[in-house]
Amino acid sequence: VVRNISDRVMVMYLGRTCEVAPAEDLFARPLHPYTEVLIASIPDPDPDRALVDGALRVRGEPPSPIDPPSGCRFRTRCPRADERCAAEVPELVEHRPGHWAACHHPNERPVAEPTGSR
Repeated sequence: VVRNISDRVMVMYLGRTCEVAPAEDLFARPLHPYTEVLIASIPDPDPDRALVDGALRVRGEPPSPIDPPSGCRFRTRCPRADERCAAEVPELVEHRPGHWAACHHPNERPVAEPTGSR
């Protein structure tokens, strides 16, 4: 629904902006790992296209919003996280025209671990 009714989208995690972009670009090429996981979690109404293997997931439990982690707030659940993510809050940077992301590693893949087979 957001993709269909929005011109621009802002994604936030624990009160901080992760990514801001035109809706079409954000859904086609997300830069922040949290955005990618959110998009991957959108249910597909066609069961023949639904992913079982290779679906994205996030590890761990969400941190407390009252006592968020240092550095990047998503780092405790992010497969890209490293020491820099713990030490520095990532700045919101324009990576493509009109497409901003607050991530120290915005272009790396894969973003999340496969869930495995059933």
